[in-house]
Amino acid sequence: MLEILYFCIVIIFIRMALVSDLTTKVLFKTEKGYSYQCDLTNSIIINFIDTVSSYKIHDFLIFQRKVNSVDILNMLYDLSDQSDAQLIETTKRNFSRNLTICEIVQLRDLLNGTKFTLTLHSMLCSVANVELI
Repeated sequence: MLEILYFCIVIIFIRMALVSDLTTKVLFKTEKGYSYQCDLTNSIIINFIDTVSSYKIHDFLIFQRKVNSVDILNMLYDLSDQSDAQLIETTKRNFSRNLTICEIVQLRDLLNGTKFTLTLHSMLCSVANVELI
């Protein structure tokens, strides 16, 4: 009876570890933030300067393109006070912050690194599937 109890406890700890591994997978990390994938909600979580936002893959790609479309050079050459920061927000209001030029560059780095990791993973999976067939 005691062996069965120990066996059940071991199984519970193994399942907890597996659920933990399945629910969060760090995709990319920078000095100012990190991103991870949640398999339970099927979404990408971005943690940037203590702001956490969640995106479905389509919304993440839209947000990444929007951040990449900010004209950094124009902001640098414009000497007015208004150009020192820009409001960055997503369509579903997951993220809404007034970011400085440096923060925009850092957010770009995080989002582009996350997209690269997702693209690389997708390519590796497709190559592995082709070789298995």
